[in-house]
Amino acid sequence: MTDAPPLNLPYRPCVGVMLVNRQGQVFAGQRIDSPGPAWQMPQGGIDKGEEPAAAALRELSEETGVTADLVEIVANMPEWLSYDLPPELLGRIWGGRFCGQRQLWYLMRFLGRDDQVHIDTPHPEFERWRWIGADELLGCIVPFKRQVYEAVIAAFRPHLA
Repeated sequence: MTDAPPLNLPYRPCVGVMLVNRQGQVFAGQRIDSPGPAWQMPQGGIDKGEEPAAAALRELSEETGVTADLVEIVANMPEWLSYDLPPELLGRIWGGRFCGQRQLWYLMRFLGRDDQVHIDTPHPEFERWRWIGADELLGCIVPFKRQVYEAVIAAFRPHLA
């Protein structure tokens, strides 16, 4: 979670969603575009003029098929969190326009059933998904996102029970 972007590139404005089920487990999706197992929570860019909460609900629906009527927003991070892309990814994703992401995170409780999760969306990001414990998730994500995930989990942990 750095403050100064490398190479004078800006951070991509983004939202993230920690989706939890009734047992306090976290949704984790394995990315389609990663060579190794790279799990993450739903996240994505904020469109121009879009409010972050609306972007979070849109991204959740686009990536998981989970619609706004199947969740309740429980909390959101009070501050934005940033991460830098590793050197090997700089210039390769997002058209080389960003050095990383600046994210505002939301905690949402899933009110639906597992069969209402559909990752086979028109533009799929995940090849599979599962519910896992928050601490287990930290061991499954790419290292350059770990500090952000640690902060998100610490902030939302009181709501997971």
